[in-house]
Amino acid sequence: MTWTPHVTAAVIVEDPEGRFLLVEEVSGGNVVFNQPAGHVEEDESILAAACRETLEETGWRVEPEYFLGVYRFKAPSNGETYYRFCFIARALEKITDQLDTGIITTHWLTPEQVRERYQSLRSPLVLQCIEDYRNGQRFPLDVIAEGRANSATK
Repeated sequence: MTWTPHVTAAVIVEDPEGRFLLVEEVSGGNVVFNQPAGHVEEDESILAAACRETLEETGWRVEPEYFLGVYRFKAPSNGETYYRFCFIARALEKITDQLDTGIITTHWLTPEQVRERYQSLRSPLVLQCIEDYRNGQRFPLDVIAEGRANSATK
């Protein structure tokens, strides 16, 4: 059997009032809350996936400013392993109200409101990413080396 982890891109977006952009969606027959997030497609950069997923799931165009980190999660429901590349982005403009299939709506929630929904979070990573962000964790976007040639092979 071949182990195939899933690679996802997620985005933390905070508004000037300290609220975070979350999606309310259906997953596995349950209503859950998540950051805008989704699978990276073949030949797509992780950063491009983060922007695309945010637009598709929330209608917001965003500008990534920092990389928050890489998170690993093994889902107890299906035993699948997910690697989440999480970015910090600034909301630029709301482009559309048409959202991806499975998305019920979007919310701007305070950290306390997110904690109150802990049992309904898609994974514990939702709150962990917000807490890491609030604790000041940030890395420059160029820590992700996509498409750069390896100098050792030149």
